[in-house]
Amino acid sequence: MEDMPDDLTPEEQQELENIRRRKQELLEDIQRLKDEIAEVTSEIENLGSTEERKNMQRNKQVAMGRKKFNMDPKKGIQFLIENDLLKNTSDDIAQFLYKGEGLNKTAIGDYLGERDDFNIQVLHAFVELHEFTDLNLVQALRQFLWSFRLPGEAQKIDRMMEAFAQRYCQCNPGVFQSTDTCYILSFAIIMLNTSLHNPNVRDKPAVERFISMNRGINDGGDLPEELLRVCPPPFTLPSIPLSIPPSTSPLFPPHRSPSSWLNVFTTGGRVKTWKRRWFILTDNCLYYFEYTTDKEPRGIIPLENLSIREVEDKKPNCFELFIPDNKDQVIKACKTEADGRVVEGNHTFYRISAPTTEEKDEWINSIKAAISRDPFYEMLAARKKKVSSMKRH
Repeated sequence: MEDMPDDLTPEEQQELENIRRRKQELLEDIQRLKDEIAEVTSEIENLGSTEERKNMQRNKQVAMGRKKFNMDPKKGIQFLIENDLLKNTSDDIAQFLYKGEGLNKTAIGDYLGERDDFNIQVLHAFVELHEFTDLNLVQALRQFLWSFRLPGEAQKIDRMMEAFAQRYCQCNPGVFQSTDTCYILSFAIIMLNTSLHNPNVRDKPAVERFISMNRGINDGGDLPEELLRVCPPPFTLPSIPLSIPPSTSPLFPPHRSPSSWLNVFTTGGRVKTWKRRWFILTDNCLYYFEYTTDKEPRGIIPLENLSIREVEDKKPNCFELFIPDNKDQVIKACKTEADGRVVEGNHTFYRISAPTTEEKDEWINSIKAAISRDPFYEMLAARKKKVSSMKRH
């Protein structure tokens, strides 16, 4: 304690003592405040780092959930729900899929196409997030099919396109007589788009042909031509692969499918003749060349939705490629003209003659094994049949 001056009166000494005591109390208060401020500052810093750690941990879990979703959509969704990163509601999951941040679009399509009730609820909630009002059908399809990739399973595609047709008709009442009409025309556009974007086909299908293909689909009546003329312009659908793979050389990678000289009966020109061509079967397509040294094929026949059968002809060992249940439909194929243009084929069947019975059998068996099914064509045919049946009743 500081010494008291000798020349102070008792009253002055008491006052000085009080001042010194108050000073000490103030210093102690200041120190307490400093300690409290340091404590609060430390707590704030710890709180910030804790929140940061929590956010970092959450972001890691979200990234892991997305990765799991891309590998297995159902397991990914379950992981996100269990870690409170996603609510277990169709609306919340639909929003997550619609935003699509870091998600594989093929995985989104697989999840939306599942048949159980909850997934169907998610599908409809997902479609509801798309706004199609005042869009023509091509614009709406473009928007819809950019948000995911269509799966390969026919039933999944059917459910998804059914939901699309319902939503489009809901947003644009009066455009179509029924959702069936919208459904059929949507598939027709997708199939047309595949042909329009095929680099091997330079002479694209005419608008008139597209219109004629879709006669009678509006509950038995025809759609307005101005509506159909809006549809054909091409647009890119990432979910629709090209049906005809580009060829680089007749010397394809090794394969077990046959390759040999065969005679093919051509019916496209004025003169119907047999022509000798070198055939190669690979990539679920039948390629034929004029010479074995050619680097590009003269024609390509994708084996989608075709059938094969033995037939009797003047030529021996004949078999025929055709479209079952539709003898007047042109087979999807392309060929190179004499002037170098690649155009669509115009054959309703391909008749081919092999040199021997053994080669004929080998070709038939190999082609049967290579024939693939495109669900678009089958579903479109089924829906047209349904509409036609409803009209009759």
